[in-house]
Amino acid sequence: MKSQTIPSRHGANKQAAYTVLQPMTLFLRNIEVVEPSDVDWFTLGRKLNDGDPLADDLVAWMLAEDAANRRKLFYQVVNGVVPIDSQLPGPLLAFMQAVTTAPKWLDHKQLTLATDVIARTGKIGMRVLRDFGLMAGYQAGAINHTLVITGTLEKGAPRRIAETTKWWIDCTGSDALNIDGAGFRSTLKVRAIHAMVRRHVAAKSEWDASYYGLPINQVDMQATYLGFSTVFLIGCRLLGCIFTKEEAESVMHLWRYIGWLMGVDEALLSHSEESGRVALYRNILSQPTADESSRVLGRALMDEPLERHYRVFPWLRRRIEKQIHLSMTRLAVGPRGMKALGLPSYILPWYPLLYAPLNMTYCLLALAIPGLKNIKGKIGRYRQLQQLKVGFGAQPAELKRMEV
Repeated sequence: MKSQTIPSRHGANKQAAYTVLQPMTLFLRNIEVVEPSDVDWFTLGRKLNDGDPLADDLVAWMLAEDAANRRKLFYQVVNGVVPIDSQLPGPLLAFMQAVTTAPKWLDHKQLTLATDVIARTGKIGMRVLRDFGLMAGYQAGAINHTLVITGTLEKGAPRRIAETTKWWIDCTGSDALNIDGAGFRSTLKVRAIHAMVRRHVAAKSEWDASYYGLPINQVDMQATYLGFSTVFLIGCRLLGCIFTKEEAESVMHLWRYIGWLMGVDEALLSHSEESGRVALYRNILSQPTADESSRVLGRALMDEPLERHYRVFPWLRRRIEKQIHLSMTRLAVGPRGMKALGLPSYILPWYPLLYAPLNMTYCLLALAIPGLKNIKGKIGRYRQLQQLKVGFGAQPAELKRMEV
């Protein structure tokens, strides 16, 4: 049963969160309507107790007996090797029927436009996700606690970054979210892994449900989803990318669908960029601020570029990339955020200041010169794909499989 008590982490550092949110008010049209009502605030707090019933039931069935074969069957169904029919076990059939019945609001034309837009952001889009999304997100100390309990803090950042890159690449390719697409299949696998982790961590004696709610709960899942959509658009614009309103809304639509596939409650999914910014504001307001886990994760991610697999001048490129990411993070979180994340306080946002004007000029030329936009998209996608090789090196570019 769901707990009726709101976990005490909800708004635990509200005044500090307002300080973190101050720069974000520049991106909100009407700050008065952004503040949650008492009902909105209570509803959001309750979502900290909510998991993903379909995936949670699936994992409970998978672990009940003969776990290895049940896990194998799950992967066979997701990969299209075994058909989705009435012969499947109940929880697996319910899960697959739900995810293969597309929501009525889904617009495939918007998905196609979004993948083109994301491709054009090239490597800068990936840097934004890493520094504005992941690194800045480490300031939310409560979300990090799941990583603490699972031992992820000690396992290192490079593999986690590489696997997230693989999933993102899968999701943002052409036709990637068709039922037989790489993004569709990867997302279902990640969703099941999240349910497995949720079950594992919630059973740990050191997990304090009265404070944290459920591991990988709906509020924290929403925060992740907003990082790939709303934060991505804000960060790319700050780095000089130019999007039309239609293009920005298509990106929001793409991630609304991916969030839906991932098991995020529809009530927490945003139908527009503006509603995404409001949701992000309220989510951050709910999150406790940085703690020691923020600093451990921040320092580990800071050094992640030093383990990348560059073929040409690897020693030099690793160190240049580390400094670029630090300067990006400085723009994203400010000096106070750098301190909270355990990062060097003397860093200045030199890279965004140099790159943004050049990128904006390039984007304007792409709008003005016929065919250049398509060329920019092809070059951008190529650079994104190259990051898989940089992250995985000689290892296969594969997602982690469920451990049972």
